[in-house]
Amino acid sequence: MRAPRAAPRQAAGAVAWITGLPASGKSTFGRGLAARARAAGLPVALLDGDAVRAALGRPAGRGEAERDAFYAALARLAALLARQGLVVVVAATAPRRAHRALARRLAPAFAELFVATPAEACARRDPKGLWAAARAGRLTALPGAGAPFEPPRRPAVTASGGRDEGALGAALTVLRTLAGVSAAAPRRPARSRRDRAPGSAASGAGGS
Repeated sequence: MRAPRAAPRQAAGAVAWITGLPASGKSTFGRGLAARARAAGLPVALLDGDAVRAALGRPAGRGEAERDAFYAALARLAALLARQGLVVVVAATAPRRAHRALARRLAPAFAELFVATPAEACARRDPKGLWAAARAGRLTALPGAGAPFEPPRRPAVTASGGRDEGALGAALTVLRTLAGVSAAAPRRPARSRRDRAPGSAASGAGGS
């Protein structure tokens, strides 16, 4: 008689915060990481900073007080989801180390991921026109151009851009570790009754 199978281990909740300069590729990296995590069977939620602002109807305030309030709210939202067993991927600049330190304190498990695209490359990409506005003097508080950006001191993973495949693979390993889930070994295909060797046990044949 076969022993009952153990129930599959449930993933523990965690937060992985992707930081980097504006236009560094954080959202692209976040989408790629979330897709890989889902394919690996992790219960994942993606929180993109701009998408969360839009969903909450919050204006994209660029002052220090507005940033502090928004990133504190985002850290609390990520922790709330993580405590319900989700692996939460957050893609948001959070330019101050204090922003990410709060997220670390609130989360049940936490990792900091850094998209280290140089400022010059970010300014060339500039999909939202933020760097151009900063150069023209219309935006004076852009992190990395008029406002400080404090890079992480010891990120779990550093990516060269949003599509860094090696960093995405390393980040998925970090998510598995945070969630307490190891990579599953490939399953052997089940053998049909026809494939069984003569004399092997079969239901209803030679049973005692």
